[in-house]
Amino acid sequence: MSSSSLDPVFELHRGGKMAVAATVPLTSREDLSLAYTPGVAKVCEAIAAEPDLAAEYTWTGHTVAVVTDGTAVLGLGNIGPRAAMPVMEGKAVLFKQFGGVDAVPICLDTQDVDQIISVVTALAPSFGGINLEDISAPRCFEIERRLDDALPIPVFHDDQHGTAIVVLAALRNAVTLLDRKMDDLNVVVSGAGAAGVAVTKMLIAGGVDADRVIVADSRGVIHGGRSDLTPVKSELAATTNGALHHGRVVTGGITDALAGADVLIGVSGGQIPEEAVAGMAPEGIVFALANPTPEVHPDVASRYAALVATGRSDFPNQINNVLAFPGVFRGALDARATTVTDGMKVAAAEAIAGVVADALRADAIVPSPLDPRVAPAVAEAVADAARRDGVARVA
Repeated sequence: MSSSSLDPVFELHRGGKMAVAATVPLTSREDLSLAYTPGVAKVCEAIAAEPDLAAEYTWTGHTVAVVTDGTAVLGLGNIGPRAAMPVMEGKAVLFKQFGGVDAVPICLDTQDVDQIISVVTALAPSFGGINLEDISAPRCFEIERRLDDALPIPVFHDDQHGTAIVVLAALRNAVTLLDRKMDDLNVVVSGAGAAGVAVTKMLIAGGVDADRVIVADSRGVIHGGRSDLTPVKSELAATTNGALHHGRVVTGGITDALAGADVLIGVSGGQIPEEAVAGMAPEGIVFALANPTPEVHPDVASRYAALVATGRSDFPNQINNVLAFPGVFRGALDARATTVTDGMKVAAAEAIAGVVADALRADAIVPSPLDPRVAPAVAEAVADAARRDGVARVA
C-alpha cells in the first residue's frame, strides 16, 4: 500500500489515534512509593473492604470499554475485529473530546454470543461502563440485555440507543417548529435492525402513539399476520401498527406504509422510491439516516417534506450519535448509575433538543456535533434522571 503514504487519512491514523498517559507525577522515589508500592497497598485494602471505592480511587469512575466483535462496522459489514479497531479508536477519542470520558477500544476475536458475554463480564471490573458498538442484529439485543442483567454498571449499545436519542431530540424540535403534537403523528420507521427497533421504542417512550407507528423491514410492513418474524419483530408487531387498541392494521410494502404518513425515519439503507415519499401527508418530516447513501436523497425529500434530516455532515440537520453518547456516559458515570433507563434516554433527548430550542430553524433542529454545550447539558440531565429513577449510587 505504498500510495497510502500520500493519503491524509492514512497519515492521520498512522500509529493509532490514542495513547495512555499518566495523571500523576513519577519523578521521585516518593512519587513511586505513593503511586506504586508500598503506598498502593493501602488503596487495594480499602477497595477490598468496600468495592464501591474503586470508582473513586481508580480510573473506573471515568472510563468505559468500547466493545465490538466487528460484525457490523459502519456500512462495511462483518469485517472482523482487527479492521474494526480504527473505528473503535475513533469512538474512544470522541468520548474523551466531547464528554471528558476515557475509553478503551476492545475488539473481540469471537462472534459467539455466550463467549462475548463471558469475556465482557470478566473484564467489567476494570471499567465504569460498557459501550457496545457495531455488533450485528439480532445478536446485539441479547448481548446487551444479558450484560445489563449481569453487571452493576451501565451497558449501552450506541448503534441502538445513541441513534434513537438523537432522533427523538430532532423530532421533538421538528414538531415544535411545525406546531404539531407528538401523539398526533403517523410515523413510519423503515428498518427493523438495531437502530430501527431502538428508535421505535424511544419514540413511543417520548410520546408518539404506538398505534400510529408502522415499522417496515426488507420484506414489508411488520404486523401480527406475518409468520416470518423474529422474536424482536414479533414484539414490534404486538405493540405498533394498530395492535394495542385494535386499530387499522397496515400491510404491504413501504409505499403502503407511507400513504398519508407524517414522518418517515429511515434507518435501513434500503432505497425508498420517490413516489412513496410523494404519498406522505403535506408538511411532513423525513429523516433519511443511512450513510453515506440516504434512503431518500435530501433534494428529493425536500420536494415533499417540510423538514429533512440525514446522517451526513454535508447536509443540514445531521443526526449524529456524538450528540448523545459522550454526555450519556458522563452523566451515568457521575451518578454512578447501575444501568441506563428509558427515563435517562428521554432526558438526554430533551437536553439535546433544548440546546437549540431558542433558535429553531428548518435547517437547525439539532445542535452541531461540535457544539460544546451539548455534552454538559446531556450529562446533567442524565445524572438527574438516574437519581429520579433510583439507579444512582451518588446523590
